[in-house]
Amino acid sequence: MISKLLRCGRRQLHTIVSRDVIKPSSPTPSHLKTYNLSLFDQIAVNAYAPFVAFYPRSKIYQSSYDKTLELKNSLSHTLSRYYPFAGRFAKVGPTYVDCSDEGVDFIEAYNDSPLTDFLQHSKYEDLDPLFPDDLIWYKSNHKGHNDENETTSPLSIQVNHFSCGGVAVAASLSHKIGDASSLLNFFKYWATVTRSSSGEHHDLSHINPHFLSYQTRNVNLPKNLPDRSQGDYVTRSFVFPNSKINDLKAKITSMTMESEEPIMDPTRAEALTWLIHKCAVAAASKTNSGVFKPTGLGQIMSIRKNLVEPLPETSIGNLYLLMEFPTRNESEVAPNKIIGELRKRKKAFRGIPNTETALRMVAEMCSDHSAMLETTKRVDDYYIYTVINRFPTYEIDFGWGKPIKVTVGGVVKKLIIMMDTPNGDGIDALVCLEREEMKIIQEDPELLALC
Repeated sequence: MISKLLRCGRRQLHTIVSRDVIKPSSPTPSHLKTYNLSLFDQIAVNAYAPFVAFYPRSKIYQSSYDKTLELKNSLSHTLSRYYPFAGRFAKVGPTYVDCSDEGVDFIEAYNDSPLTDFLQHSKYEDLDPLFPDDLIWYKSNHKGHNDENETTSPLSIQVNHFSCGGVAVAASLSHKIGDASSLLNFFKYWATVTRSSSGEHHDLSHINPHFLSYQTRNVNLPKNLPDRSQGDYVTRSFVFPNSKINDLKAKITSMTMESEEPIMDPTRAEALTWLIHKCAVAAASKTNSGVFKPTGLGQIMSIRKNLVEPLPETSIGNLYLLMEFPTRNESEVAPNKIIGELRKRKKAFRGIPNTETALRMVAEMCSDHSAMLETTKRVDDYYIYTVINRFPTYEIDFGWGKPIKVTVGGVVKKLIIMMDTPNGDGIDALVCLEREEMKIIQEDPELLALC
C-alpha cells in the first residue's frame, strides 16, 4: 500500500514494505487460555486506540533492519507477558479472549521525508498512514459488514522508518481489551524489554502487567451503539505552556471568589477542561444561529488508584468510570459549576470500595436496557475529556533515547485528550470538533491568548 501526501510542493510517499506476525516467545499455559472480559470491557466502545511515538535517528544500529529485528524479538518476549494481546476475540460483542498465541501483525513502512519535515509540515490527519491497517478508532468498522462469527486481533503494530533514519513506533489496541493506561503500560514494558536485550539489565517485576480475573457475565447491550466518528470532524492540537495555565488557574480562582463554591487551587486539567468546554460550546452556539446549544461534559476517570482498595497501576483492562453531567445553559458553563461538578463526582467515585462494587454498579446499569440506551444516546452528544498527562509518555525509551513527540491519532467526535508536552512544561490538548466549529475555536481570542 502506498499513501501519497502533498506537502511543501512535493509528493510525500508512505509505503508498506513488509508484514509479519509476531507470536509470544513462550506458549500461554493451558489454565490461562481463556481470558474473560469484564463488564467494563464489554461496554467499552468497539474501536481501536491509536498511539505513536517518534524517535530521532540513532547511531546505535548500522541499519534499520537491525533495529526492526530487535523490536520483533523484544515484542515476542513482551507478548509472553501480555498474552491476551496475542489472542483472538469476536469482532462483534466479545465476552472473552481466546489466548491462542496467534500473534500480532507487525508492519514496516517507509516514508521518504525526514522526520523533522514530517512533524513540521504534516496536518493531524496525515498521521493516519502511520497506524496499522486503518485500525484508528472506528475507521476499521466502516470497511464492510462485521460478521458476528468473525474474530479479530486485539493489537497491531506498525514501525515507520523516515529517510533520515528516524522512526515512529505505532500501536493500535482494541478498546475492548484495555484503555489508554493499558496501552501505555504495554509500550513501557516493550521498550524496557528492548533496552534489556541490548545489554542493559532491568528489573521488570514492578512493571509486569496485572490481569484481573473475571467471571463470565453476558450482558444484553443495545445494538448499534453510537459511532463517534460520524460527521465532518477534524482534530487539532492546542499547546498550553504551564506559565499560561498558571495565569488561567489564578483567573478561575478570582472569578469564583464571590460564588457559593469558590474554586481554590484548580488543577491544570480542571482549568483547561473548563476553558476548552466554554470555547467549544461558544463555537457550537455560533453555528447554531447564535443560540446556546445545550450539550454536556464527560470526563474519564481511572479507578486504579481512586478506589478505597486501589489496584496496581499496571492493571490491564478498561478500568475507568465516566463522570458526566449536562451543560444546558450558559450559567452551567461557569468555572465554579463545571469544576465543582467534576470535584463532586470524583469524590463520590473515590468512595467506591473495590472493583467488585464498581462492577455491580455497571451491572445494574446494564440490566436497565432502556435507561442504558438513553444514557448512551445522551453522552454521544457530550464533549468527552480524558487526561493522560500523568503517565510518563516521554520516558518510553527503546534504547535509542527518549521520543521527541508522542501523540494519539485519528478522529473521535467531541473527544479532547490532554497530554504532556515533550519537555513537561505544558499540556498538549488534542481537540476534535465539527470542521466549522473548529474554524471558530481556532480564532477564539481567549483560547489563543493561552496557547
